[in-house]
Amino acid sequence: MDFTQFGNKTCLYQTAQLEAVISHMAWQAAGLLIGKEHIMIVGIQRRGAPLAEMLHTKLKQNFNLTNISLMNLQIKRYADDLTLLHPETLLVEDKKYDLLDLAGTTVLVVDDVIFRGHSMLRAVEYLARKQAAEIRTAVLVDRGANKLPVRVDISGVRLDVAPTDIIECNVPPYEPVLK
Repeated sequence: MDFTQFGNKTCLYQTAQLEAVISHMAWQAAGLLIGKEHIMIVGIQRRGAPLAEMLHTKLKQNFNLTNISLMNLQIKRYADDLTLLHPETLLVEDKKYDLLDLAGTTVLVVDDVIFRGHSMLRAVEYLARKQAAEIRTAVLVDRGANKLPVRVDISGVRLDVAPTDIIECNVPPYEPVLK
């Protein structure tokens, strides 16, 4: 793949700054989730999954949310714009979730970057079919370029950048440090 067609890469945040952003995201999520009977945090693999784990941990530790479970969804075409690798946004259904019933459950779907909205829409559609009572969304970075009717309830950072610019999120365990 020829990356010369893409725009600039810039490191905007260091690890300590992003830890504060994630803590703030957990605070926002707590405002939406406290008082809910059943809560599930759903991470979109790859980088949304460890971010979901981070939020899950902070919600349990800092806000005493104990009725909270964790699940991951595999969706190909991770960055919404990788059409050369994955022309369609496909959710890979895990057989262990075939009988999953989310009736009465509030779901928070977590991803790293929302660009066009394809991955998030696919996750929300799947969870709606599983009868989730309420579906909320959270992303570390909102590019502000949605083309689909997907809203973001919680965003760590909103960046209005050129469509050709690349937002690179480094999220452990896929990279050594969060940045």
